[in-house]
Amino acid sequence: MDESNSLYSELVGPQNDETAANSSDTNTSSSNVEIMKTYDYQNVAITDIVNSIIIDSINNRASDIHFNPTETGIDIRIRIDGELRLYTQVPDYVKRNMITRIKILAGMNITESRIPQDGAIKQTIQDKAVDLRVSSLPTNLGENIVVRVLDYSMSSQGIETLGFSESNLQKLNKMMGEPNGIILVTGATGSGKSTTVYSILQKLNTIDRNIITVEDPIEMNIPGINQVQVISDIGLTFAASLRSILRQDPDIIMIGEIRDEETAKIAVRSSITGHLVLSTIHTNSALNTIERLLDMNIERYLLGTALTGIISQKLTKKLCPYCRGTRKTNQYEKEIFKKSLNLDINEVYEAKGCDKCHNGYLGRLPIHEVLLLNQSVRDAITNNLKKEELRKLVYGSGTITMLQDGLTKVINGDTTFEELVKAIDIDDSDLTSTGLTESIEESQINKESLKNDETYKKISEKTDSDYEVFNLDFLNK
Repeated sequence: MDESNSLYSELVGPQNDETAANSSDTNTSSSNVEIMKTYDYQNVAITDIVNSIIIDSINNRASDIHFNPTETGIDIRIRIDGELRLYTQVPDYVKRNMITRIKILAGMNITESRIPQDGAIKQTIQDKAVDLRVSSLPTNLGENIVVRVLDYSMSSQGIETLGFSESNLQKLNKMMGEPNGIILVTGATGSGKSTTVYSILQKLNTIDRNIITVEDPIEMNIPGINQVQVISDIGLTFAASLRSILRQDPDIIMIGEIRDEETAKIAVRSSITGHLVLSTIHTNSALNTIERLLDMNIERYLLGTALTGIISQKLTKKLCPYCRGTRKTNQYEKEIFKKSLNLDINEVYEAKGCDKCHNGYLGRLPIHEVLLLNQSVRDAITNNLKKEELRKLVYGSGTITMLQDGLTKVINGDTTFEELVKAIDIDDSDLTSTGLTESIEESQINKESLKNDETYKKISEKTDSDYEVFNLDFLNK
């Protein structure tokens, strides 16, 4: 038996022909709209069924597995490419045993069902380090269990594989080359912040650097890095850990998340005293991040000095390269491309669907906004410049907006216009919506700077002589 099969057996337990025979796929291909599977609960052990559900979900690239209690049992749904899909339905008489089995695997208290609990399942499956986070929540119909699949294989492949444009990657590399300061990765929950942070850490992880992290939880073990697990119950908080870390002669400090004012202040002062600090924060853009830190009562002169760069990101569905097609752009889309990129786009890619994907999409990719602070932006923060003026300085300094980055990826066939609209929360029926208006204004500020971006140059070189008309034919050659 090879190593991957051995690891598989370790997780799912002993398998036999009966187990295989008694679990049947009504839709076995991951390309189907509904992924349904039925099990023979009377003849197959609940341990084998639960383990089979976990393995099959991982093989289908699920990011989360939901065990939702109902009046008739459990509805199991799995999230693939950001979309929940019904996987199977469990009868009521198996309900308690299935929930108990999951809690045992996660190291949770099986006798307590009245309060929320957290647990973890760690395994290596098919040569991939997979980390499962388990959360239980008591509801009126029973305990609701959600299993999050944390797969950080992308982090190991390097920051070059994370979808950064040429100019954004250059800015990120410049940030990492600074001896001190704060680099913040921002975005909503599930936007890939941890993947980006771990990629940066692995790039910085060299023998001549002392790197210490404080995390809750530690999501990926990295050789050569000292990682501290927060334990709030005994007083080992982010802030308490940071105070001790500063006495450990660190070169680089990674804070899993800036959650409160005390942590933010210690992080800022750590960067000023000669350390490179890396962290995450839940905001949607570079400007919102600056405002959020100021709301945490960070002194403006300290923030202007300490902040090195901000990487904002969101995830959108990635087009399947095997079946994608093209269509004509409508008037609304033409206006967005024109106002944001100064290009007349006549065709865009669209999702089709094949046996290798889910409804035309295969995986997800990030769209970025990377701000590398210059002296003008630092002075603006320190001098309390108005938000409108600060926006002009930020995007006038060559920051490619999330909208521009996303539109460029739409043109390249990486995603669709429809998915981009969902990701950046734009009402696509209203060209004058507030969010869209601000995004377009920010894009128009830096259109000249965008022309220096290598990705944009490649697009422009394929247009007609006036660089204003674009057709997708050359991308198919």
